[in-house]
Amino acid sequence: MSMRCAGALVTMTVLAIAVPGAGAVQAPALHEAQASASHVVVLEHKRFLPGAVSIRRGESVTWLWRDGQIPHNVIGRGFQSRVVTRGSFSVRFAQRGTYAYTCTVHPHMDGTVIVR
Repeated sequence: MSMRCAGALVTMTVLAIAVPGAGAVQAPALHEAQASASHVVVLEHKRFLPGAVSIRRGESVTWLWRDGQIPHNVIGRGFQSRVVTRGSFSVRFAQRGTYAYTCTVHPHMDGTVIVR
């Protein structure tokens, strides 16, 4: 058997062994991705949409500014964004509880994150 053929045989054997193991490694990675899911709240029409979001501990909420040139911020217990007209702001919630938040530019805008 030539060196080239022997090398190809070794490569094929390694791939055949590695492929079944790859499936076992992917399952925990998928589980971790689900545990750190992100939920989206859109700032639009001078409202937080949706107004309430329920998440699991360890997950994140991302607020997206979609209200044209109208400035907003997001302020809650333990988190605060800047006043901006576009962009996004994310918070990962590590503790269970109910987190009320508001836009101080438009005090009628309020929302809630419920962390289970």
